[in-house]
Amino acid sequence: MKYITLLRGINVSGQKKVKMADLRTMCETMGYQNVQTYIQSGNIVFEGAEEDTDWIAQSMHQKIQTTFGYDVSVMVRTEDYWKEVAVNNPFLEANPDLEIKFLHVTFLAEVPTVDSIKALQEVAAGTDELAIINNRVYLYTPNGYGRTKLSNTTIEKKLQVSATTRNWRTVSKLLEM
Repeated sequence: MKYITLLRGINVSGQKKVKMADLRTMCETMGYQNVQTYIQSGNIVFEGAEEDTDWIAQSMHQKIQTTFGYDVSVMVRTEDYWKEVAVNNPFLEANPDLEIKFLHVTFLAEVPTVDSIKALQEVAAGTDELAIINNRVYLYTPNGYGRTKLSNTTIEKKLQVSATTRNWRTVSKLLEM
């Protein structure tokens, strides 16, 4: 089975530096095959027999702590989940011609509560749009992600869950790998 793993907060602003070659080696020592990484921000694609994504995430979290010394949030998703993410982008469904550079997905560790969703929706302002589907937040930020109030930090605070954001190009590339 193919898995896509997202690490939160490595190699950002010189913090929690991890070489992708070392990360691939770590995954291989855990018994995973065909391990690939994409860019330097902690995107890993691999194959393995385990089907419990929470168990894989917990094991990988512990291995990263012992190997690199960092406490890093790890989210593991199946290839089928990732396909669902790609197919169900509400902004692309409504307008297939949108510029993908303005599309992002924030992946959540768990499904947020109704009250926390309301709190996040109150933040959305201007031309930015969001759509929450299960444990992910689709974002459309026509002025650029760097200018949005809907940052990863804001989403984590308002939804009260661990989160990590990827741009649409990365989401698409990870599915292709």
